[in-house]
Amino acid sequence: MRIGSRLAKLAISDIRAMTIACQAKGGINLGQGVCDLPTPEPVARGAIRAIEGHIATYAHPMGIAELRQAVARKVETLYGVSYDPQSEVVITSGATGGFAASILALCEPGDEIILFEPYYGYHLNTVLSLGLVPVLVPLVPPTWQIDRQALERAVTSKTRAIVICTPSNPGGKVLSESERELLADFCQSHNLIAFCDEIYEHIVFDGKRHLPLQQLPQMRSRCVTLTGLSKTFSITGWRIGYLTTTAEAASRIAIAHDLLYVCAPTPLQLGSLTGMLETPRAYYDELSAMYQRKRDILCSALTDAGLHPYWPAGAYYVLADVRKLGCATSRQAAMKLLDEVGIAAISGTSFYQDPVGETMLRFCFAKSDDALVEAACRLRRLC
Repeated sequence: MRIGSRLAKLAISDIRAMTIACQAKGGINLGQGVCDLPTPEPVARGAIRAIEGHIATYAHPMGIAELRQAVARKVETLYGVSYDPQSEVVITSGATGGFAASILALCEPGDEIILFEPYYGYHLNTVLSLGLVPVLVPLVPPTWQIDRQALERAVTSKTRAIVICTPSNPGGKVLSESERELLADFCQSHNLIAFCDEIYEHIVFDGKRHLPLQQLPQMRSRCVTLTGLSKTFSITGWRIGYLTTTAEAASRIAIAHDLLYVCAPTPLQLGSLTGMLETPRAYYDELSAMYQRKRDILCSALTDAGLHPYWPAGAYYVLADVRKLGCATSRQAAMKLLDEVGIAAISGTSFYQDPVGETMLRFCFAKSDDALVEAACRLRRLC
């Protein structure tokens, strides 16, 4: 069989590889963001009702109308931005599916796309697999401050778009007001599309607020804002995402999404709809408070163990400097941690092309408190 070369340089991510290794060891998986917390009862009940009602046919290519209406209401209520649910909202097969469909629909092979480093691996690999060129702009911990001069150095005549992840995976960066203004001006100055991955929008800490780029009047027509319910409702395997953008862009993205995925699962769209309609506003505040508590458990243990964490301002991951483990590579460090204390983490090279990635591991704290407390005890054995 002749095998195509387009994906020859890609491999199953370290995230999935470490999950398999962790399962074999019977360890605690702080690597993959599986989010193994309970699904809220209304969400599960809505999906069960749809399945029992034999609602299993294809959905509209842009998603179930009622779910699109709920998304539009939510965005307007929380952020004051109005979208037409019939033409400017698309329900996607997870935020990653929405990102792939958006790149396919709106960009050309050979276009350059700016990504911040550390990056989310699926963003980078999607760009590569669709024949575009990623251009990396480094962010330096602990603040991960965006630098305008670094952005300007990254722009060429081929630059088509920029990817903005806030709150970010893996660093947990949350955009400040000044950074949002900077990015808006930058996109306008260079006529760029902004692909905004905001899947962790409801998980922010220490009194910070999520500030969508689409809120700025001049950015509504430039943004494809990608998010979903995987993290909010702990349904990562359901693959229910959504995006908001202009009608012209949404129609093209819907065609690409239909080509790639046909539609997001119909009964799971209905479960997600029930969750959006019946979940009180207090749930989202409690979500941030819960994850901040989990962050504190893990980061305190990493600090005690001498694995210096860069405390995140949002999302549910933390990057830590693990040079104390004395390993030549971050993959070796990840395996040493798994072998010695039964904790799985992800190599920093999954998020960096810069050599600094060899000094870091990423940990996920979307776990039960019992699992995190046990993980903290194990990490402290490294003291």
